[in-house]
Amino acid sequence: MYRLHCFAQSGNSFKVAFLLRALRQPWEAVFVDYMNGLTREASWRDQTNEMGEAPVLDDGEKRLTQSGAIMTYLARKHGAFGGRNEDEQLEVLRWLLFDNHKFTSYFATYRFTKSWGAAEPNPAVMAWLKTRIDGAFAIADKHLATRQFMVGDAPTIADISMSAYLCYPKEESGYDLPAQFPSIAAWLQRVQAIDGYAPPYEVLPGERIPPKW
Repeated sequence: MYRLHCFAQSGNSFKVAFLLRALRQPWEAVFVDYMNGLTREASWRDQTNEMGEAPVLDDGEKRLTQSGAIMTYLARKHGAFGGRNEDEQLEVLRWLLFDNHKFTSYFATYRFTKSWGAAEPNPAVMAWLKTRIDGAFAIADKHLATRQFMVGDAPTIADISMSAYLCYPKEESGYDLPAQFPSIAAWLQRVQAIDGYAPPYEVLPGERIPPKW
């Protein structure tokens, strides 16, 4: 059985949990107390992940970190959600890199700062992040205006990866997707129709924490 080191607020953890459920693979959660600083402890980094991040996936003696690498491994191992040929697989990789560098990166930072930052967010910083989010989202929204999924005509790990943080409650980010990015909003409904989907706070361990700001 897979063991997933994860916590409820982590969209990157949710990506892997969603994929495991979609693949119908049994797994157990290992709670990572990120909010109380567990991943900053030297012992945790030495024993679990030197990068100080969740998720971490254990597959027997094999341990994997970074959601993109984990999802690629699972898609290849189980022969699903990875793209049906080399061209699609490369396209999936292209969108995974875009997601990690731009699409999720800025949005996740914005959401965390708004909801659980130690101090009230700096308006100038938040405004800058929002310009970066809106630019990345506009690219995806245009792409999705003419297709059902990010790559090909069936869902892949690119869809699961890019959708994960959008599955959290609106109040955590303040983004109104239907009003601002209608193609992304319609695509998100299609992704959430994948067998195995359930909202993050129903899937991952840890207490739901109301937004602070």
